[in-house]
Amino acid sequence: MPILPSISGPRDLDRLSPEQLAELAAEIRAFLVENVARTGGHLGPNLGVVELTIALHRVFSSPDDPIIFDTGHQSYVHKLLTGRQDFSQLRSRGGLAGYPQRSESAHDVVESSHASSSLSWADGVSRALTATGRADRHVVAVVGDGALTGGMTWEALNNISDDNRRNLVIVVNDNGRSYAPTIGGMSRYLNRVRTAAAYRQMHAKSDRVFRAFGPFGRALFRGVRGGTHGFLSRFTNNVALYSNLDIKYLGPVDGHDIPALIETLELAKGYGAPVIVHAITEKGRGYQPARDDVADQFHAVGRIDPKTGDSLATSKGPSWTSVFSDALVEIGDRNERVIGVTAAMLRPTGLAPFAERHPDRVYDVGIAEQHAVASAAGLAFGGLHPVVAMYATFMNRAFDQVLMDVGLHKAGVTFVLDRSGVTGPDGPSHHGIWDLAMLQIVPGIRIAAPRDATRLRELLDEAIAVDDAPTVIRYPKGAVAADVPAIERMPDGVDVLVRDETEDVLLVGIGPFASLALDVAQRLRAQGIGATVVDPRWAIPVQPSLLELAARHRLVITLEDGIRVGGVGTRVRQVLREAGIDTAVDELGVPDEFISHATREQVLADAGLTASKIAQDVVAQVLGRRVPMARQTESTGAIELPIHEGR
Repeated sequence: MPILPSISGPRDLDRLSPEQLAELAAEIRAFLVENVARTGGHLGPNLGVVELTIALHRVFSSPDDPIIFDTGHQSYVHKLLTGRQDFSQLRSRGGLAGYPQRSESAHDVVESSHASSSLSWADGVSRALTATGRADRHVVAVVGDGALTGGMTWEALNNISDDNRRNLVIVVNDNGRSYAPTIGGMSRYLNRVRTAAAYRQMHAKSDRVFRAFGPFGRALFRGVRGGTHGFLSRFTNNVALYSNLDIKYLGPVDGHDIPALIETLELAKGYGAPVIVHAITEKGRGYQPARDDVADQFHAVGRIDPKTGDSLATSKGPSWTSVFSDALVEIGDRNERVIGVTAAMLRPTGLAPFAERHPDRVYDVGIAEQHAVASAAGLAFGGLHPVVAMYATFMNRAFDQVLMDVGLHKAGVTFVLDRSGVTGPDGPSHHGIWDLAMLQIVPGIRIAAPRDATRLRELLDEAIAVDDAPTVIRYPKGAVAADVPAIERMPDGVDVLVRDETEDVLLVGIGPFASLALDVAQRLRAQGIGATVVDPRWAIPVQPSLLELAARHRLVITLEDGIRVGGVGTRVRQVLREAGIDTAVDELGVPDEFISHATREQVLADAGLTASKIAQDVVAQVLGRRVPMARQTESTGAIELPIHEGR
């Protein structure tokens, strides 16, 4: 009889024997492969933490003992053990989130999936428990997938080690990887520990010897395990890593040996002070297609064949990432000053082909976005032109460096922001909707949003030619639509896509929203409203020709895949007012909310960013039924027909 369906909460693990726990681990792996293959999601990381998560919930009493995951994409097993076993709608609206989510369970603490923050959370929670008379409770932080490469982790460790009177357990889930293999000196150091033959042999022999003596031997093994670990860690020189932190170190321990994990975690639980437990795990464990995937061991997958691991996705043409990737290789071949910089996302951002072609011209700094940006400023000062590629959501972490290190010093650094705008199933911490509002306040910055592949290539060329200011190129997740040709390019680079004889409405489509603007224009034309559609290409700063066009129209509509507050539309309105142009402006974008996981289409529909809804609102404004009203003109009486939702 299967065990997993009988697990409705962590305490159901208490009744299981070691053999049953091992059986449960096998069932969980089979469940993950079968279910994630149908929906897509983070498969590899979760296959690697099955036994570790079982042991954590067996030893600690969540939610009284909060368990904080860093990063949150390794929490699927945690969800299964805390009563959430319906994965049929994983990462879809109405289904389970792909990360911890407080609305789902009291067992979920931190919702953000940005790495390296868990130890700061754990530090704060443990201090609060101590200060409020609940010092008997434990706080557990599971750090993994490269989070130790982030500087924030070490800031937290510095503070945790300053107060060693708290029940705080730090579990290092060491699988040697983040998305791809983890880089840096820390990674090389832990890798030596992980692969040390002396450690593996001595640990295996000592374990077998003590277990051969039955319950008494196992009790003795548990009693001396701390000393054994101390000796073994010194033998592998691991003490050099933690000796100056004043934090007890236990490990390395086999992260797939449930009895050994339980013994080690029980020791950590009873220590009465901060403890680091070093667990060595395998990403993608138990699923051969994941193990065979050298690049990222199925870190994140779409829909796949569960038997073969082959993708079931149908090709919709080249992705934005692949277009950028190819373009950067071409630019790099002819410009030796161009180098790539990324933060643990070499493959996801498309820098891998450039690294293969020019291996000495790419720097992967690990999960350390702040360092990446400040280092890029130094690279620019030294005469190079760095192209910093990361997801738009992670740019939030490095804003101070963009402002004070790159912007203030007028450094020629190009930022390429993948997954900008609404991304969909990964939820609030992964939507890239803040970059336009956040970055445009940097003095001198130039922000481009290509509408298609041709514009991406030309804008990347233009950005890299700028050596006295930061430049930004942002594009969404997914496939690139067909090219949208311009009927005219203005002297300042603004593309005119459609121009009607009657200049009623000026539609400003930012990036891929140019296609949405074209759809709106067609609907307006059917209602007797003349529309001009432009793509600024460089959204920031606002170009002079955009002002001239706005002055001739009755209404300006800006469309952007970012938050409305402080977005490009707000900037257009401000610039128009400064120029004395009184044309009404309606800024359309995403609301300033934390948007839950759903498809991109669902999120945009909720925000009113559909052609039919926008066209209806424009008609109401032109007729004077909705604020902001368009300026009056003699042609107003030509509008007679209603707009239908189905058009």
